[in-house]
Amino acid sequence: MATIELTARDLRILETLHLHRVLTTPQVGELFFSGTASRAAQRRLLGFVRNDLAERFTPRHVGWNAPCHWVLGPEGARVVAAQYGLTPQQIGYLPDAHLRLGASCQLGHATGLSQTYVRFATTARATRGATLQRWWSGARCRTVWGHRVHPDGHLRWRQDGTTLDAFVEYDTGTETLLRLTEKISRYRDLAVETRLASPVLFVVPGPGRLTALCRTLDGGPRVPIHVTTHSQLAYPGPTRPVWRRAGDLTGAVRPLIDLT
Repeated sequence: MATIELTARDLRILETLHLHRVLTTPQVGELFFSGTASRAAQRRLLGFVRNDLAERFTPRHVGWNAPCHWVLGPEGARVVAAQYGLTPQQIGYLPDAHLRLGASCQLGHATGLSQTYVRFATTARATRGATLQRWWSGARCRTVWGHRVHPDGHLRWRQDGTTLDAFVEYDTGTETLLRLTEKISRYRDLAVETRLASPVLFVVPGPGRLTALCRTLDGGPRVPIHVTTHSQLAYPGPTRPVWRRAGDLTGAVRPLIDLT
């Protein structure tokens, strides 16, 4: 049992750690405190560690200045599971998750995907008339669409009366273009099955990868594919004209709300 009194913000932090598996200190600061360098975020997270609500690690292979990474602890898993009337095992909690992730080659993908969520969430807060109404994790997506596709996330963005539902693919550049083409084929199958257009947003490492995807991928009218880079998502941000349509060789870019 935790010995600190948990606030509503604490519960949101624990829930977010559960949904995204891992967050860095700057990411927690951006989402729940005053910024990436928030000392308040650091102090609260250290309190979580002392009460087994969270566990931390610093990945050595990332670099000497890597921030602390935080995952749900055993007591935090119990708190989150209790919100659903479940046990920690039933929500997928695995003991020693910090050791598993710290040594995993998937850590960069996990933290990059978390940063993608952070950018959408904080941009929605700062944009008049905008709301990030939904962000489903990859695990949640698999329970709904796993028979066809395995997206990294699914979002619902609402701005000025317009709604965009889209799949999210966080790309680290390791998958071949052939593999991505096969992935888009499965998205087309899902679109035929559901009779719904299924936009897919790719966030890729750099302009070279962006150009390659835009030249290679073709989802047709049923699966509009839009691509931006990690750096463009960070600045100027997802709402700005940073999204390029795959198959459009003019290089034209659109703001997020126009992707509907």
